[in-house]
Amino acid sequence: KTLEGFLLGGRNVGPWVTAFSYGTTYFSAVVFVGYAGQHGWNIGIGAIWIGIGNAILGCLLSWLLFANRTRRMTKKLSAKTMPDYFEKRYGSKGIKILAAAIIFIFLVPYSAAVYKGLGSLFSAVFPGVETWVWMLIIAVLTAVYLVAGGYVATAYTNLIQGVIMIVGVVCLIAAVLGHKSVGGLGGLIENLSNFSSLPGDPNPITGDQLTNIFGGSAFKFLCVNIMLTSFGTWGLPQMIGKFYAIKDTAAIKRGTIISTIFCTVIGCGAYLIGSASRLILGGQLPEGGVDSVIPSVLIEVLGGGALGLCLLAVIMVLLLSASMSTLVAVVLTSASAVSVDLIPTIRKKETKPETQMLLTRLLCLAFVACSFVFATQNIPIIVSLMSFSWGVVSGCFIGPYIWGLFSKKITRIGAFAGILSGFLTVAGTTLVITLTSGFSAAASHSPEMGVAAMAVSFIVVPVVSLLTKNKDQERADELFTCFTKE
Repeated sequence: KTLEGFLLGGRNVGPWVTAFSYGTTYFSAVVFVGYAGQHGWNIGIGAIWIGIGNAILGCLLSWLLFANRTRRMTKKLSAKTMPDYFEKRYGSKGIKILAAAIIFIFLVPYSAAVYKGLGSLFSAVFPGVETWVWMLIIAVLTAVYLVAGGYVATAYTNLIQGVIMIVGVVCLIAAVLGHKSVGGLGGLIENLSNFSSLPGDPNPITGDQLTNIFGGSAFKFLCVNIMLTSFGTWGLPQMIGKFYAIKDTAAIKRGTIISTIFCTVIGCGAYLIGSASRLILGGQLPEGGVDSVIPSVLIEVLGGGALGLCLLAVIMVLLLSASMSTLVAVVLTSASAVSVDLIPTIRKKETKPETQMLLTRLLCLAFVACSFVFATQNIPIIVSLMSFSWGVVSGCFIGPYIWGLFSKKITRIGAFAGILSGFLTVAGTTLVITLTSGFSAAASHSPEMGVAAMAVSFIVVPVVSLLTKNKDQERADELFTCFTKE
């Protein structure tokens, strides 16, 4: 009934709902189909460290460090979105416009990629139906409950989806470990250690590599991906927004435990399944490449018998749930960036809350439709842009967001410098690599770019703030009273 209710559930959301909403937004089908399939196939057992890092760094540490301070600060500022927080924390409409533009440009293509990935997965398992049909079903289901109920609808739906995800992952782990080629957890280690690539394999791999707990020759690659997918959540607005809405400190304490357990089960489970893929598929990479590894594993493990088909249905609902929960969070974040942050600021006129809420609903619907259209058109730039979105958005926001919570001395110029330096780190590196080696080479280095952007932003913000004067020191001192009293 109100804009704050639509975007934040009235800041009265409980621990279970918030924790599951955080976890389901974190993990989409991309984690299973893309990351777990690719890294499990190429690295082996060591890939599980990515799931552990996501649970400890991306979830537990994020909740411990930022949840309570974010809730208190945004409540004090009456901030509803990340750009809104930046404007009110630093007293700058320019930062708000810049942040909203970054969200719009780099998160909308991500939602299109979620459609495309999930649609392709369903088509692989159920080849009788066109990919666009699955994407249309996802779009309609998502649009209905998002436009009708906003954050409250998505949060409670995420709770149900989270339960489905846990049940599905447990069932899938049991099915994979029980497969004749795996032979349980002990058999997984033993069989992987004895694994040898097929003759003529262009990328041969040894059993020692697949069972090396620290990733063997892929150690550096493993570390970069752990940092990107774990620390990246510290600056993503669709993740941080969950902290705006949780109701109190007691709920945060319970939510921290619940969310961490959820992320441990889903993250580690996904990469454990991926690490068994070479055994299940006999070392033969599917025709569709690494993105087809998990779909092929599902068909091989669950494709026969009534029980197998029932489990396959559960797993497909798991992947549908994971993707829809991520999709609605991204769309809600993108729509609010335009309706709440961009349009009123550019018009320089106060917009009625009722008008803003109606506009937000319509933009949610429009963004769902646009991402569906983009995904069906198979536009290469959309898929390429998605590979950079995580690193760009988090790299721009992580410095101004975190330092704004912990230090009174951060200046408006320091915050601006953090956003721009994060963006230029990715943009500049991409331009140089593209000119010298082509865009595909640049895309392959997107994880390193994202990690570098986050580090640069985090360092630049306090350094520039030390060199500039805070013109609103009294205002900053007053804002930080929210941490001394509830």
